[in-house]
Order: sequence, then C-alpha cells, then structure tokens
Amino acid sequence: MRSLALPDAGDATLRVLALGCHSDDIEIGAGATLLHLGDVYGERLEVRWIVFAARGERGEEARASAADLLGSRVAIDTHEFRDAYFPYSGGLVKDIFESLKGEPAPDLILTHHRQDLHQDHRLLCELTWNTFRDHLVLEYEIPKYDGDLGHPNLFVPVSEAHCRRKVDVLLRHFGTQRSRHWFTEDLFLGLMRLRGAECRSPTGYAEAFHGRKLLLLAPG
Repeated sequence: MRSLALPDAGDATLRVLALGCHSDDIEIGAGATLLHLGDVYGERLEVRWIVFAARGERGEEARASAADLLGSRVAIDTHEFRDAYFPYSGGLVKDIFESLKGEPAPDLILTHHRQDLHQDHRLLCELTWNTFRDHLVLEYEIPKYDGDLGHPNLFVPVSEAHCRRKVDVLLRHFGTQRSRHWFTEDLFLGLMRLRGAECRSPTGYAEAFHGRKLLLLAPG
C-alpha cells in the first residue's frame, strides 16, 4: 500500500474544518485522527468544529467533548437544526456553509460520507463539496443499524492509546446516547481494529475515510 502525507510546513498552522450533523459524529468518525494530528502539529493545529443538530443537552455534550478532546486548539460552533429534517431546512443549512467562505481556508476538511444512508449526513456531504472545490476533503464513516460503511480508500494509522482516548471521550460525554445498542466501546474499537487490519497499520488500528478527489503533485 502506498502512502500520502500532509506536507511539513515548518511553523505554519494546519487548519482543519470538522463538520458533523450530530453532536457525536466528528468524534466517532475522526476522533483518533484529530488526536494524532494534535500530537504531530501541537499548538500549530487549529480545528474549526461545527455541529448542526445540537439542541439543548446535545449541544452541551458537543462542546464539552470537543474541548476535552482538543483543548484550546478547537473553536466550536453548535446549531439547533432538527435531527432527521435537514433536507427540509436545506436553505438555512446552506447559509452556514456560505458564511464559511469568508473564514481562513482550511487545509483539511472532515465531513460525512456521500453514500451514508442517513439523510442529514448526505446533505452535509453534498453541501461540503458544493462549497469547497479546491480543498482536501475526507469523508468519515459512522457505524449504525443501516449497514452502510462501504469500502473506504484512505486510512490513517492511529495508536491504541488514541483509540482508547477517543472511546473514553465518547462514553464519558454523550450520556444521551448510552442507551443506544450500537454506542459501545467494543463497537468503536472493533471498527478501528478492522480498518487497521485492512491497511496493515503498524499499530493495529486505523480510522478510514473516503477520499473522492486527490491531486497528486510531482516535485518541481
């Protein structure tokens, strides 16, 4: 398996835009990857973290979890769209994406998978690609009842410590989700172990993404 690497930009900041429909989506899909980037880039990592359906307690969970995961390196915005109704509020959701055009350009965007069977997830992915045409966009995966994980083509090897830290944050902060049959330590760790096996990760663990459009630039 061949590898691609984010460039070493010296003292430059790595800006990440993380987009999630629901308050635990970013952690589930990319929590260990963000922890890894935090180790690599340190204080040069800046994460813009936006959650769209985070009403009441769910918003409190989202803010506490993101801060726990990344500390001062994350700037969190939460909105109160109604879960499962995003397609019927598409114009208002798009307004938020349009407002992002005026912010510093991200080096990496994390968003939902285009083939995700949750209608909210698909809309966010569609608007991500509508808004950001010249950016590195990676689509993360969310395990659920629908069985729509697909075949990701980009893997990020992550340490077991980062995997367990991610799961600890999820189980500690998202009390509203603990009753769900799939919201368990073994499921989250099992998926990362499976993706680690698929990419022969040296740590045994990985998070997986769909990289739909990647530009390969030869030196010179």
